[in-house]
Amino acid sequence: MDYLNNKFDVIVVGAGHAGCEAAISCARLGAKVLLCTLNVDNIALMPCNPAIGGPAKSTLVREIDALGGVMGEAADATYIQMKMLNSSKGPAVRALRAQSDKKQYMTYMRDIIESNENIFLRQACITDLLVKDRRIAGAVDEFGIEYSAQAVILTTGTSLSGKIFVGLKSYSAGRLGEKAAIGLSDSLKSLGINIKKLKTGTPPRVDKRTIDYSKMTIQPGDEELHFYSFKPGRPVRAQYPCYLTRTNEETHAVIKANLDKSPMFQGLIQGVGPRYCPSIEDKVVRFSENPSHHIFIEPEGLGTYEVYIQGFSSSLPADVQVKMLRTLPGLENAHVIKPAYAVEYDYVPAVQTMHSLMSKDIKGLFFGGQINGTSGYEEAAAQGLIAGINAFNYLNNKEMLELSRSSSYIGTLIDDLVTKDIDDPYRMLTSRSEYRLLLRQDNADTRLTPIGKKIGLIDEAQFKVFTDKQESIERELLRIKDAKISACEEVNSILSKYNEHIERGIKITELLKRPNIDYKVIKEIDSVTTSLNIPSDVAEQVEILVKYDGYLKRQEFQVEQAGKLDKYKIPEDIDYTKIDHISSETKDKLNKIRPKTLAQASRIGGVKPADISILMVMLERHQIARKVLQ
Repeated sequence: MDYLNNKFDVIVVGAGHAGCEAAISCARLGAKVLLCTLNVDNIALMPCNPAIGGPAKSTLVREIDALGGVMGEAADATYIQMKMLNSSKGPAVRALRAQSDKKQYMTYMRDIIESNENIFLRQACITDLLVKDRRIAGAVDEFGIEYSAQAVILTTGTSLSGKIFVGLKSYSAGRLGEKAAIGLSDSLKSLGINIKKLKTGTPPRVDKRTIDYSKMTIQPGDEELHFYSFKPGRPVRAQYPCYLTRTNEETHAVIKANLDKSPMFQGLIQGVGPRYCPSIEDKVVRFSENPSHHIFIEPEGLGTYEVYIQGFSSSLPADVQVKMLRTLPGLENAHVIKPAYAVEYDYVPAVQTMHSLMSKDIKGLFFGGQINGTSGYEEAAAQGLIAGINAFNYLNNKEMLELSRSSSYIGTLIDDLVTKDIDDPYRMLTSRSEYRLLLRQDNADTRLTPIGKKIGLIDEAQFKVFTDKQESIERELLRIKDAKISACEEVNSILSKYNEHIERGIKITELLKRPNIDYKVIKEIDSVTTSLNIPSDVAEQVEILVKYDGYLKRQEFQVEQAGKLDKYKIPEDIDYTKIDHISSETKDKLNKIRPKTLAQASRIGGVKPADISILMVMLERHQIARKVLQ
């Protein structure tokens, strides 16, 4: 067999969240995959917080699941707490968050990998790429062993030339206790690929037996469970609480007194850190007017004493970290198991890739995850899935999967990465999407499951679950369109609990549009609705579609209008330097990114509306000229 000769279809470098999704999707589609990792015992490791989801990120996880990925399934199988954030707000910003059992999550994901006969694991550090005629031919590891493949997916996380800082001391590592990936950056540079540096960090881990939880505020999970995966039969597991404490004046005093020992403040770290997840010392300096900051105490799993100190990432010396921690209520006697640290690493600015996540210059070379300048497990997994699908498509001369901004958060994420110069680790936010009311976590299956089926990652059984749900939604929408609620004393008695009242018979759809009324209230006052026993996920969809009907139609119109620019295809061989009335800066950006459509060009940072107008006129003239020549 070819694998005996180190011949594979695809090589995936890195087995974090991006690498796992890339390898699994490729293998399930039929490719022979070599999955290389620095440590096979750290597959799908959560090196930072032991959690999946949160604002915007939960939508990514649901979208991954709808396309046929595995992160949502793994999160559902290994949660120790489920919580719906922003539940009192609109559906566009509601977000599911799962506190995960770290070890169980890793075991679950490794089981999926090892049960797939198309995936071959290898503990190896890839140091070089084999390229022939600007096409991938394989890779070479640290021992000089060559592996041949027509596609390589790089998902190196923070390991690529990683350097860890604890105080003013530093050493080569990608994560605490794991070596860095050395050599591959030089290989990429030799191919003409631009490399830059970013920085991230993680908080300390503390022994839970040394914590006084009585001084903290308990943060329980939800009684009504929600799940990530659209697959039926998700497990109901026991839930465990998190806790909340806060920093204080003493904490801030310790931090300020030791800033001279911070590698970040002393200029030892050149990489830019995550804007939306700053270190505790950065927060204290930047937000000096705040007397305290929230700190969450989160369990790492059921089989360990380790707890994660959320919101307390730091690069200060280990002894200073202990002093800082012991100023927090409940942590006065805390024993630190692992210190916090910062890590600086190499990444490849994604403007060098296409929307398929394949390199613009090296055919068959794909990038996914933190190597593209992102932060977060969910962002990484989403990119890994798309890179895996497209590596398979590349090998089989199939059309690349390129999701639009109007179809998904995944499409928004990738479009932002490949059209904008990212200077700090990119994190998905609901505010990054122009169409967040359409792109909710609850309707990810409606938007993307047909695509997953077409790709080949959604099987017939799961697609039947999807179509049955869609039919139930349509059937219920049709029923309540004309169904009425009578204005009687019994009904108004129930409605009064919600500060509502009706003077006459009213259609269910009209009543459901009132702010204080949800589907549970309809079930209380309408016996027919109660008897139908509508599943909660169907009821949720029906309620949103009715309540936000006007807003949804308005956003659909916006999508339609924006789509007009997508119809203007830009020729691949266009020479921007020869276009008059566009600034040199704009020409440089357009030449660098090479947008496929006018819509993509309009989203490039620094490209002005006037530039788009000029391009539009030029393209219209080009179309007319082509018609004349034909």
